[in-house]
Amino acid sequence: NKPCQTRAAWQVDDMKEMVPQIYERLLRLLRWRLWIIEKLRPSPWQETLFWAAGAGVLGALASLAFRGGIDLIHYFLTGTAEGMVDSFRDLEWWQRLAIPATGGLMAGLVLLFGKRLHQGQSSTDYMEAILIGSGKLPFRATVVKSTAAMFSIASGGSIGREGPMVQLSSVVASWLGRRGRLSAPQLRLLVACGAAAGIASAYNAPIAGSFFVAEIILGTIAMESLGPLAVAAVAATLTIRTLSDAHTLYAVPSFTMHSLWEIGPFIMLGLIAGTVAPIFLRSLRTVEGWFARTQLPLPVRLMLGGLIVGALAVWVPEVCGNGYSVVVTILNGQLIWTTLVLVLVCKWIATAASFGSGAPGGVFTPTLFMGASLGYLFGFSVNMVWPAGASDPRAFALVGMGALLAAASHAPVMAIIMLFEMTLSYDIIMPLMLCSVIAYYTARGIENQSLYSEALKKKAAEAPEVVQLPGIVADLVKSQAAPVLLTTRFEEIARLFLH
Repeated sequence: NKPCQTRAAWQVDDMKEMVPQIYERLLRLLRWRLWIIEKLRPSPWQETLFWAAGAGVLGALASLAFRGGIDLIHYFLTGTAEGMVDSFRDLEWWQRLAIPATGGLMAGLVLLFGKRLHQGQSSTDYMEAILIGSGKLPFRATVVKSTAAMFSIASGGSIGREGPMVQLSSVVASWLGRRGRLSAPQLRLLVACGAAAGIASAYNAPIAGSFFVAEIILGTIAMESLGPLAVAAVAATLTIRTLSDAHTLYAVPSFTMHSLWEIGPFIMLGLIAGTVAPIFLRSLRTVEGWFARTQLPLPVRLMLGGLIVGALAVWVPEVCGNGYSVVVTILNGQLIWTTLVLVLVCKWIATAASFGSGAPGGVFTPTLFMGASLGYLFGFSVNMVWPAGASDPRAFALVGMGALLAAASHAPVMAIIMLFEMTLSYDIIMPLMLCSVIAYYTARGIENQSLYSEALKKKAAEAPEVVQLPGIVADLVKSQAAPVLLTTRFEEIARLFLH
């Protein structure tokens, strides 16, 4: 047995020598594994960008579905797939009168009976969810309101489609964030990404969509928030361009400044736009108060608003819809000034009637219409008196769009970028910047109320009471980290260490 004992002793000695080598190799292997996990593991901001891109794609799909619903209802009501103004121009006078009223009635009925469907759900919109909410948006309530908006818009209501599109995109983003179990701050940021995707989908303008949310809602253009907004807006725009025939929204001829003397009239246009914007917003709120004091049922109120639009459309069909086609006509100089004066007055009344009656939708695009009409009429007037001061009135129409939008929304940077993206006319940037900033400060000096401030104030007043925090600081401290047991596997140790 002696040789066997000696051989066993040698084996034990060999194992004793091998253990440090195995330990070192194992430790080196674990170090490499930890390094790889740490480098490949996405950071919180990288994860945020991933969720933002997903929100952008889903928001674009929701916007496309909403557009399809509008086109379907419009074809059912008018029997044609042409644009809003062209289709109403081909209708009989009684059809022009009846279709907006019918659409308003249907929208009111959807809202009325839809309350039973979403009974118990809040009416939180995307602005409230981003600013003072938890980021959670009600799905059923949004579907009901968006369906009602389809009837209002498709029947010729003087209202924009961007509002429901932004709300739908935000709801989809909220659903995505809840599925991913994001925290409340992350969920609010993701809802903001959905809103940016909605604006980008509506106007084919990703930069303006980002700045719309950053400047108007968040009130900051810090990269921590602007980065995800830009990713969501770009993802939405790429999706829209892939699945539809999206193009530059306003195809206009190139404009150039022929003389430095034109700067003076552009400054005057900024002052005029800054003065008109508060009057325009006050008129909308005033008419809204008139409709509210009638105490009529909601369907009857919306039908009355549609009836007013229809009555105007009997003589001026250009008042129907958000005014996109008419703006294109103005920017190409194909509308004489006498007709434009009549269209401007009637469009103002139609927009006030649609908005005041409670028709779901936005007034963003109608504001662009008002700015284009105002700018062209001003430029044409200057050209008649002083040709060198306004050689091309169409340029004043384009600048007027941005100036009135900046004054109404109190977001001049967004207005400048949006007008550039929608027209791709770089030569007009300098007067557009000057005019928009002057209009913004003029409007702020007259009244510190914007297109969205009233809605935000109402939502803040309806918000629940502030949550009471614990009384001592210790209650706010994070709980102790999970302990590492002797039997814990290395994978769990690495995960806890990285966390």
